[in-house]
Amino acid sequence: MSNESIQETYRVESLDQAAALLNPLRGEILTRLQDPASAAEVARELGEAPQRINYHLKALEKVGLVQRVKNRRVKNLVEVLYRSVARSFLLADTLGMSPQSLQRLKDQSSLAHLIRIAESVKTDAVRLMERSDADEKIPSATLQTEISLHNEEERQSFVEEYVELVQQLAAKYRGKAPREESASYRLTLAVYPQPGKDDSNEP
Repeated sequence: MSNESIQETYRVESLDQAAALLNPLRGEILTRLQDPASAAEVARELGEAPQRINYHLKALEKVGLVQRVKNRRVKNLVEVLYRSVARSFLLADTLGMSPQSLQRLKDQSSLAHLIRIAESVKTDAVRLMERSDADEKIPSATLQTEISLHNEEERQSFVEEYVELVQQLAAKYRGKAPREESASYRLTLAVYPQPGKDDSNEP
């Protein structure tokens, strides 16, 4: 079992790890393991069978993206608690691929994660709307804007600054000691090219 704290960013340097990140379900499992959880708990959150989640956890553990942190006894069973090795993942430039292939893999990984995040936000929003309909006050905030990035260098520079600023802000509030009246909030941010008219089926 591992007592190591979770890393902020993990540098992915093997093709097996990169391939695991591109699997939509495995990527979603990683996002649910910021804190230790069992296969059964992750399965309930994702609406999947525990056996299927356990299979993917074994695969993620094999390539070093999740780790076992401890065992927990539940009635007559012993559950294994897993945790992601990091909060975010960065594909290394040393993966042994051409720069074009590596960039495509990075983009595909980000897009796959964007789809998972969109589905997760939609699910959470529906649940919160149900609570709001029951007259419960649900504080939330959203921000949407557009920017212009003229070339690859400018795009990369923006993304790096964007990630750094958000990580600093999240670390500031994540590090605060919890209180009994504290509520847990999910912070989700995304940046991606706006699809043009050519990408739609509209005339």
